[in-house]
Amino acid sequence: MKQNKTLVLIAALIVLLAALSRVVFYSKEFYFSAAVAMALFSGSVIKDKKLAFLLPLFSMFLADFLFEVSGIADGFWGWGQLVGYGIFALITILGFYLKKINVLNVAGFSIASSLLFFFLSNSSVWVLDSGLYYPKTWEGYTTCLAAGIPFLKTSLIADLVYSAIFFGGFVLLEKYTANQKSVA
Repeated sequence: MKQNKTLVLIAALIVLLAALSRVVFYSKEFYFSAAVAMALFSGSVIKDKKLAFLLPLFSMFLADFLFEVSGIADGFWGWGQLVGYGIFALITILGFYLKKINVLNVAGFSIASSLLFFFLSNSSVWVLDSGLYYPKTWEGYTTCLAAGIPFLKTSLIADLVYSAIFFGGFVLLEKYTANQKSVA
């Protein structure tokens, strides 16, 4: 199925704006990021699989570059970051399975993506950096997961909000372009 080029362009713009929002809304205490929602959105909406992966990964790289050059935060910080990029690729794959865009499906996939990111990213901290923060024991692992719970709460909210904005805006735009074609 061929996809409307205007819709692809707008989807790409949404993903790039998400990268900028990571930098603009950055706070160590309250990090309200669009990253998970943008990967899910890209996987679901962009039919070209290569582009579906490329846009969120490029967006993450762009934001990380902006962090690095602005000095707001470390933009490039090691192996855990590469694991994070891999997790976003997995969330993009999850988006491939979000076929019917409706409130229940988007909310369910968004929550699943948040939980996937939480477990995999915190597990990678425990595996890769456990000597620095947490012992390589079951107790160390559960302590690592527990330390991430405050971030999970914020992430769930951010992922739901941004998913609603991205998918809702996209559906409205899709309806608008369909109406414009029927009028013409």
